[in-house]
Amino acid sequence: MIPEKRDQQANRRRRGSAGGRPVSYDRDTYKRRHTVECAFNLMKERRGLATRYDRHAVIFRGGVVLAAIPAWL
Repeated sequence: MIPEKRDQQANRRRRGSAGGRPVSYDRDTYKRRHTVECAFNLMKERRGLATRYDRHAVIFRGGVVLAAIPAWL
């Protein structure tokens, strides 16, 4: 996460309660979110999965599993 700029922190303090809440950052939540986003990006690299050309859900799920095997290994 990008740290908040000092001038933004000063403006928030100057405005008081109308300045809004400071930016919070939970490292564990961010790590899990990043893992999920990376997994989705790996799936998007497969054209058939990204555009969902499959007619049946079973076929689509099989394609997802096949695409995920190299990532799991």
